[in-house]
Amino acid sequence: MNAKHVEKISAQMGINAENVENTISLLEQGATIPFISRYRKEMTGSLDEVQVAEIKRLMEKLIEIDNRRETILNSIEEQGKLSDELRSKIEACSTLSELEDLYLPYKPKRRTRATIAKEKGLEPLAGTIMKQQTVNIYGFAEKFINKDVANADEAIAGATDIIAEWVNENVRARNQLRKLFRHEALIISKVVKGKEPDAIKYGDYFEFSEPLKRCPSHRFMAMHRGEEEGFLKISIEPAQEKAIAMLEEIFIKADNECSDIVKKAITDSYKRLLGPSIETEIKGEAKEKADDEAIRVFSENLRQLLLAPPLGQKQTLAIDPGFRTGCKVVILDNQGKLLHNETIYPHPPQNERGKAAAKINALVNTYNVEAIAIGNGTASRETENFIKTVRFERDIKVYIVNESGASVYSASQVARDEFPEYDVTVRGAVSIGRRLMDPLAELVKIDPKSIGVGQYQHDVDQGKLKKSLDQVVELCVNSVGVELNTASKQLLSYVSGLGPALAAAIVAYRNENGAFESRKQLMKVPRLGEKAFEQCAGFLRIRNAHNPLDSSAVHPESYPIVEKMAADVGTNVEQLIKDVELQKKIDIKRYVTAKTGLPTLQDIMQELSKPGRDPRTIIKVFEFDPNVQTVNDLKEGMVLPGIVTNITRFGCFVDVGVHQDGLVHISHLANRFVSDPNEIVKLHQHVRVKVIEIDKVRNRIQLSMKEVE
Repeated sequence: MNAKHVEKISAQMGINAENVENTISLLEQGATIPFISRYRKEMTGSLDEVQVAEIKRLMEKLIEIDNRRETILNSIEEQGKLSDELRSKIEACSTLSELEDLYLPYKPKRRTRATIAKEKGLEPLAGTIMKQQTVNIYGFAEKFINKDVANADEAIAGATDIIAEWVNENVRARNQLRKLFRHEALIISKVVKGKEPDAIKYGDYFEFSEPLKRCPSHRFMAMHRGEEEGFLKISIEPAQEKAIAMLEEIFIKADNECSDIVKKAITDSYKRLLGPSIETEIKGEAKEKADDEAIRVFSENLRQLLLAPPLGQKQTLAIDPGFRTGCKVVILDNQGKLLHNETIYPHPPQNERGKAAAKINALVNTYNVEAIAIGNGTASRETENFIKTVRFERDIKVYIVNESGASVYSASQVARDEFPEYDVTVRGAVSIGRRLMDPLAELVKIDPKSIGVGQYQHDVDQGKLKKSLDQVVELCVNSVGVELNTASKQLLSYVSGLGPALAAAIVAYRNENGAFESRKQLMKVPRLGEKAFEQCAGFLRIRNAHNPLDSSAVHPESYPIVEKMAADVGTNVEQLIKDVELQKKIDIKRYVTAKTGLPTLQDIMQELSKPGRDPRTIIKVFEFDPNVQTVNDLKEGMVLPGIVTNITRFGCFVDVGVHQDGLVHISHLANRFVSDPNEIVKLHQHVRVKVIEIDKVRNRIQLSMKEVE
C-alpha cells in the first residue's frame, strides 16, 4: 500500500487517514464493499458503502497514474534522455494530463513537418529564432542552405514548423490553454450540410452554442449522439484571438523579425497542433463528466427500481396483456413456481369477454389467488379495466407492473434454462408475476442496461457503466439479504464474496442435498472456502433455521457475543430475540472488545429487535383515472394520478395511463428551485400531475406537479 495514496485520498475525501488505510487494506485482502461497510465499521470509522466505493475508485485511479508514470519513465530512459530533473518532475505529477504533457516531446511519433525540418538540420536555426535576439535573421538563415534546403525562405519555413511543435509541447502553454478552454470555451453545434431532413430530431442543435461549463450533461450527450450519427458537427473552443494572445505572452520576448516569425509559428501551432489537441482533451473531459452524470442517474434509478416494494410470497395470477394475440395468463405459487398457463382473448378482434371473465374467476378460485399482476405494456389499461369487471368472491388486489426488460429476460438463456418447454410469452408473464412478488430477485436475471431506467446508456463508456450498475445490484442484493434455500443462481451470484461459479455450486449442492439447515453447512459446498464464507454468510438467510440467528443479519463471527448476552440475562438466543424487555436489560458497553466496538454491537441489537428485517417499503395498489384511456382523452388543466417511470437530470417521466409517458420538467416539479429531481420524486412513486401541454404531432405530453395537492 502506498502511503502517499492514503494521504491523497484522506485529504480529498476529508476522512481520517487510518480509516482510509484500513479500508484499502481490507479491499486488498479481497473484502467486498457490502462486507466492509456492514461488518468492519470499527476499522473504517463506520464508512458507508458509497464512501468505501469512492475510496476504491480513487485508489484504482492513483494506481492507473502510477502505472502510466512507470511506462513513461521506462520509455524516456530507453531513449537515453531521462535526466534527474525530468525524473523528479515526472514523479511529482499527480494527474494523467500532467504526465502526458511532460512525455509529449519524448513520445515516439510519426514523421511530422517538424521532424522533417530537423532532418534537414534546421533545429539550430529554430533555436536562434526562438531567442529573438538576431537582427538579420534572413542573412543568418542562408547558412542553413544545403541540398535539402533551397533558400533562406525555405530554411525559415522549416524552422517555423519546429517552433510550432515546441509551442505545442510546452508544458506551461498547454496548462494555460487548458485553463482557458475550461473557463471560457463555447460548445458549438452545427448541422452537417445536406443532412437537415434526416437530422430533424436534432433540430434544436442545428445552430447552437453556449459556454461549455454551463452545458448540462444531457444536452452534451444529445449533441455527442448527433455527431456520432453523422448529423452534427461539434466544436469546443474559446475566442481564438484570446488564445493566441495568451500564447504570445508566453513566447514573445522582443519586437523584431524573429518575433514576427515566432508569432506566425504560434498561430500555426494553435490552429494545427495545440488547439486541436487541447480541444480533443477538453471534449474527452466533458464526455467523461457527462458519462459519469448519466451513469449516476441510471444507477440511482436502478437502485430505486431494485428496492421497489415487494408483494411478498402470495399466490399470484400474472397477465402479459395483448390484443390480437390475446393475454397470456399464468398462475404462480407463493415461491414463484409456475403452476398453470393459458391464453384469454377479452379484446378485439376476438372480444371473448364473457369466456375470459369466467376463466379468470375459475383460476382465482382453483388456485386461491391472492393478487393479480398486469404488465404495463400494450393493452395494459384495457386489460386492467376488463379485470375490474370480473366479480370475485373475495377482495383481490390488482397491480400494474413495469415490464421493461421482460422481453429481454423471456428470450435469454436464463429463461430458456428455467422454462425450456415454454415459449417467450409464458416466460414474459412469469417474469411480470415474479416482479410483483419480489422485484429484486427477478430483475437481477436481466442485464441492468435492458431495464430501461436511464438515458444515453448506449452512448456512455460501457465498461464504466457495467461496473457501476453491477455495483448497484450487489449493494441492493446485500442490503436486503438473500434467502439461501430459494434464491436463484443469478441472485446468489451478487451476494458478497460469491460470484457466478460459487452461486452455481451452491445451487448444485442444494439440488443434490436438499435445503440448507444452517449457515455453517455452506462450508461443505465445493470450493467455498473460509474467505468466501466470511464475506457471504451475513447476507444469506435461512428461514426457520435451528439457530434463529441464521435468519438474521448478525454475522456468524458475532454469534458468541449474542450467546453471551443471552446467558447474561438468563435466557437463550431464541427467547432473547422474542423478548424486547430482555433486550433492554443488555448494556452493550460490557461487550466491547479490541475487535468488536459499539457500532457492531448497536447493529446486533437492532437486528435482534427485528431479525432479517426487509428494508424495502410496503407495496401500494395504484389506480389510473378511469376516464382517461388515450392521449385523445387528455385536456390541458386536467389533474391526474400517475406513476414515475424514469428520472433524468432535467425532470421525470410519469405514466398517466395513455401509453405515452409525460414529462414533468425540473422547473415544474415544485414551487421552488430544484437542483436534482431525486429531491422530489422516486421511481415508481405515485404522484398527482397537471396536464399543461399536449403535442400530438410530436407525441409529447408536458405535465406539472406545481400547485397540485
